[in-house]
Amino acid sequence: MKFRPLHDRVVVEPLVSDTKTAGGIIIPDTAKEKPMQGKVLAVGAGARDESGKVVKLDVKKGDTVLYGKWSGTEVKIDGKDVLIMKESDIMGVVG
Repeated sequence: MKFRPLHDRVVVEPLVSDTKTAGGIIIPDTAKEKPMQGKVLAVGAGARDESGKVVKLDVKKGDTVLYGKWSGTEVKIDGKDVLIMKESDIMGVVG
């Protein structure tokens, strides 16, 4: 990836959800919910506190995270649809 986020920003690739239900019903793209889980592709150096010291982020590249349904900004980088969001939009790390 040729993109490096700044400060406390994180680049997340949303994980694709299933297109079928457990009963075998196919879900069309228009009816799918936005994914709320993704893989971290890149992280910034960290945010600065009141004294100017850089505070490192809790997430790292490769983590699988949960985030809010409407979090982040959707962009296309290197042909991939990704989200750029602040670390505070991430609710937690899975696993």
